[in-house]
Amino acid sequence: MSPPACEHLGAIDKVTPARRYECDECVKIGGEWVHLRTCQERGGTHCCDNSPNRHATRHARVTGHPVIASAEPGERWLYCCPDEAFAGY
Repeated sequence: MSPPACEHLGAIDKVTPARRYECDECVKIGGEWVHLRTCQERGGTHCCDNSPNRHATRHARVTGHPVIASAEPGERWLYCCPDEAFAGY
């Protein structure tokens, strides 16, 4: 893993992969998504900010779970929402 860009990213010692390749919240409401992100605290998968509902950012803000990982095949990065920091893994 790259050197942490913030304390939240530095606290991640094992990346939680996506369990499903669909947005948990969009499925409930019949929404659509563009890309997927996985919460590193609870493991839920949510849509990115390019998606109409922006569930990943909303989840981070409401729950206080700061770090998400890309759930897209071939992408290996983490993002800290409050610090707006990236790290590869």
